[in-house]
Amino acid sequence: MTLTDLIDGVRAEIATHADWPATARLVADQLRKHLPDPADVLTAEQRLGSPDTYTSHNLHIEPDGSFSILAVVWRPGQLTRIHDHLTWCVVGVVQGMEHEELFDADLNLIERRANPTGDVSGFAPPGDIHRVHNTSDTVAISIHVYGTDVTRTGSSVRRFYN
Repeated sequence: MTLTDLIDGVRAEIATHADWPATARLVADQLRKHLPDPADVLTAEQRLGSPDTYTSHNLHIEPDGSFSILAVVWRPGQLTRIHDHLTWCVVGVVQGMEHEELFDADLNLIERRANPTGDVSGFAPPGDIHRVHNTSDTVAISIHVYGTDVTRTGSSVRRFYN
């Protein structure tokens, strides 16, 4: 699979002008079809990650700002703060396993998920409050597609809760 195939597929789904939940489902279908190998989108050095925090690598920013594709590298023990997003988001695990905790608006834990290699999920606000972490002893890598230009917004995160 090439990144170009994924980019073209995401463009086609966004062109349908569906609402955010439907767009997340459509883009998730494209990511499932075109989930890249980590070695095809990141150098060996990038795949190592950073000992300080999880690292993001921009793979594609759509010129019109409608979406961004990033690779995120998680070393063992690394995690996000509890947060939500500015827009829809789709994530596909391409190496290792990511663990995700989902929260309600009062920050009550409502679900825990283990997302192994090959797993793809998507969501849209509201109801997207979560935290992601790597609880394994190996590096995890995931591909993230966000419905915004993360170079313009600085991040896909709308708000941190902790």
